[in-house]
Amino acid sequence: MKHTYAIENLDCAHCAAKVEEKIQALPQVKAASLTFATKKLTVESDEKKGLTKLLIDTANTVESGVNFTELEENKVVRKKKKSIFSEHGKEIAQLILGALLFVIGMLVGEAYPVPRLVIFMVAYLILGLEIVIQAAKNIAKGQVFDENFLMSLATIAACVIGDYPEAVGVMLFYRVGEFFQDLAVERSRSQIMEAVDLRPEVVLLVEEGDVREIPSESAKVGQILKVRPGDRIPLDGVVVSGESRIDTSPITGEPVPRSVGVGDELISGCINKQGVLTMKVEKPLSESMVTRILNSVENAAAMKPKMDKFITRFAKVYTPIVVAIALLTAIVPSLITGEWYHWVYTAITFLVISCPCALVLSVPLAFFSGIGAASKRGILLKGGLAIEGLDNVKAVVMDKTGTLTKGEFVVKEVKSYGKLSEKQILNVAANCEQSSTHPIAGSILVAASERHLQLVSPNRLEEISGKGVAAEFNEGTVLAGNAELLELYQVAVPAEVAELAGTVVLVAIAGRLEGAIVIDDTLKEDAKEAIAELHGQGLYTAMLTGDGESAAQAMGNRVGVKRIFSKLLPQDKLQRLGELRSEIGPVLFVGDGINDAPVLAGADVGAAMGAGADAAIEAADVVFMNNTVTAIPKAIRIAKATGMIAKQNVAIALLVKAIIMILGFLGFANMWLAVFADTGVALICVLNSVRILYKKF
Repeated sequence: MKHTYAIENLDCAHCAAKVEEKIQALPQVKAASLTFATKKLTVESDEKKGLTKLLIDTANTVESGVNFTELEENKVVRKKKKSIFSEHGKEIAQLILGALLFVIGMLVGEAYPVPRLVIFMVAYLILGLEIVIQAAKNIAKGQVFDENFLMSLATIAACVIGDYPEAVGVMLFYRVGEFFQDLAVERSRSQIMEAVDLRPEVVLLVEEGDVREIPSESAKVGQILKVRPGDRIPLDGVVVSGESRIDTSPITGEPVPRSVGVGDELISGCINKQGVLTMKVEKPLSESMVTRILNSVENAAAMKPKMDKFITRFAKVYTPIVVAIALLTAIVPSLITGEWYHWVYTAITFLVISCPCALVLSVPLAFFSGIGAASKRGILLKGGLAIEGLDNVKAVVMDKTGTLTKGEFVVKEVKSYGKLSEKQILNVAANCEQSSTHPIAGSILVAASERHLQLVSPNRLEEISGKGVAAEFNEGTVLAGNAELLELYQVAVPAEVAELAGTVVLVAIAGRLEGAIVIDDTLKEDAKEAIAELHGQGLYTAMLTGDGESAAQAMGNRVGVKRIFSKLLPQDKLQRLGELRSEIGPVLFVGDGINDAPVLAGADVGAAMGAGADAAIEAADVVFMNNTVTAIPKAIRIAKATGMIAKQNVAIALLVKAIIMILGFLGFANMWLAVFADTGVALICVLNSVRILYKKF
């Protein structure tokens, strides 16, 4: 069973990584993922009784006070917003009082040593007592190299060597830095979750003429809901009465509202802009779009990228190494020079710098911000690995139908090669295609209906995958499909057929070609622009399609892709994809059909159009909810920006720490700079990560 918990009182990214590792090691737990960015813990376990207590006890071996609250599935509970003072009143009071005492102590001066000492000691107890106590508790549990221990050791050592202002000042600076860092992390987290959690807490149920509020998770399929102007569409459904315009931008990123009326589909999360609507629920909250998006983002945040895993492993060795350097710095130069005060002080600055929190926090928050920025634009990125994959792709390979085109087929032309008229050829083809659900068959049936043709059911019908249909009528065997189908039945196809531009359905009766129906697909308006953008990013483009060569070349040339592969069966697409990967490098494949699922899974990164088949969406690493081609280069830009910010964060954290360590060794850096290398750098990384939410793509 899968259990999901909300996390409380865990404010350190490094400690979060330790808690996850401890929980994963429990024999009762099959798998566990703790996501610091969303403050969620997901555990797979067959245990029911006592599992929550076991998890809390395990977490408290790392950090005291950590609590887990199990979340009810699909229940919408939002934390009420509180003011900074009501939520952090005690901490703010400690900081203000500690700062005042620090200033008073500095003003008193060395002329009054005893009052000065008392003032600094009281200030230190106010600012640092909780940290020292927490450090002692953690040491008792075997957790030595955490920030509480390092700050306690550094400031107590400063007191021992008589530098009380330094001890109090550094503790004050550290507490202030931690306070603002926590605020920044919480603000960025809430910004992202508010953008993606569009689930309603309540819905307006219409029953026997009355309207009443019920919890959104209680709404059932078939019930009627009322949607007022300005309300979000609560669940997926259809319009029963009323007309309005719907803002779909929260889901698809599309800025232009669309008109809806009776019978039109409504997607949850969109906003009703004008009239009052009543709608029939077609999917419960657990299956509606708002929940799918939220789950996708939360699952994505839990899927850690390679860079994050590397930094977590690196942090395990980084702190002990810096602590060892600090010990050597305190002892070896002191024995040689006799300047114990100077070298012990330098070692203390190294201890403060050794805290890895800024490093551990820098990467996951950057990736989480990237996932949030993409979701706001109708792009679902399923994890850090998907972002890393998009950042590294060298080629973009696309299916034609439903990706570059709308999948809206129309009969463009009917040609006769025998005795039958064009109308008769269309009639024969429609007779064969009556039971087919393929879009091409649908276009033939629409054309036949528009001409009021009478259809006759075949005596026997066989659908041949990737080729067409063979049907038995009283007049004989009728074939409706591509040239390969006719070759299979040894029917001669004239060379002029290959010159027809579009998707061609050949019609043969009793072994003789009678005619051809040319079907054209509608190109998406933004397809050409998107391909040009991809080329501008230095990416190679290719198109894979099952269409004939002439139709494929005509469409490929219109949009400007560099290479076109035609007449491909589903297994052929996977083979061509492998060839392109070997030749060019990592490949992004974009498709929408159920037959694209194997190729999506086989690509370095698989992307599906949101209007495509569920199997394709499930198999994909990226989903374009807005169904536009320009979403492809936009997703790659977001991924590259996210990867760059994550690298910047790591570089900033390591570079600042290294510079301050070198300055400290040379005697130019004090503990104030060391604290900046810890909390200050973490704050910079948080702010750097959040800026991706406001970046234009």
